[in-house]
Amino acid sequence: MTLENARILLTGGSSGLGKAMAQALASRGAKVLITGRDAEKVARVADEIGCWGMASDVSKEEDILALYEAVDTAWGGLDVLINNAGIGFFHPMDEVEEAHFEAIFKTNVYGAALAGREAARRMKTQSSGHIINVGSTAGSRGFKNGTVYAASKFALKGMTQCWMHELRPHNIRVTLLSPSGVPTAFNVEDRSEKPLKDGLLTPKELADAVVSVLEMDDRGFIPEVEVWATNPF
Repeated sequence: MTLENARILLTGGSSGLGKAMAQALASRGAKVLITGRDAEKVARVADEIGCWGMASDVSKEEDILALYEAVDTAWGGLDVLINNAGIGFFHPMDEVEEAHFEAIFKTNVYGAALAGREAARRMKTQSSGHIINVGSTAGSRGFKNGTVYAASKFALKGMTQCWMHELRPHNIRVTLLSPSGVPTAFNVEDRSEKPLKDGLLTPKELADAVVSVLEMDDRGFIPEVEVWATNPF
C-alpha cells in the first residue's frame, strides 16, 4: 500500500501507541482520523499532528456509526482501520466481577468488532483495504491477575484470524499487532503518559511496525506481528 493520501481511521489515537502511529502515518502523507473519548484532548493532539480528530467512544455502537458516517461524507471510503482503542484493569481471579468483563469487553472486543464490521462493509465494495487490530502478548499468554484483560485479547486474536479468512477473497488484508510492555497512558486513571523506561519498548517501535506492515505490497500481508522488549529485566 502507498500511504500517500491513504484514508486511515485510528481509534484510541490521542495518546501512547495510537498517537505515535498517527504521527508516523501523517508524516508519510496519509489522511488520518484519530478518535478518543476526551474531545478536548483529541482536538489538541489532532492539531499537533496535523490530522483530523473526532471524539468517539467505541464501546457505544451509536458513536461508531456516527464516526463512519463522517468518514463517508469526508472521504467516500476507507483504506485502513487500526483498532487501537483498549482498556484494562487487573484483579485476582477470586475478585473478578461481571462488571469487569462488561467494561473491558465492550471496548476491547465488541467495539473492535463493530468498527471492523463497518470497515469491512466499505472495503468489500472497493475490493481493497487493511485492518490492523492492536492486541497484546497477553492474547497468547496469560499472566497473574490478567483474567479479564487477557480473555479480551485472546478473543481479539480469535476474531482477527476469522476476519483474515473471510476478507482475503475481497483483497482485504488483516493483521494482529501484539506488543509486550510499553509505558503509555494505558491503565492510568487520569490518562497521563507514563515515563519511558530503559529496557522497555517505546510507542515508536510499534508505529514503525505498523508502517512496515501497511507499506508491504498488497499481494501479501503479515497476519501477526509480536513486538517484544529485548531485555525488560
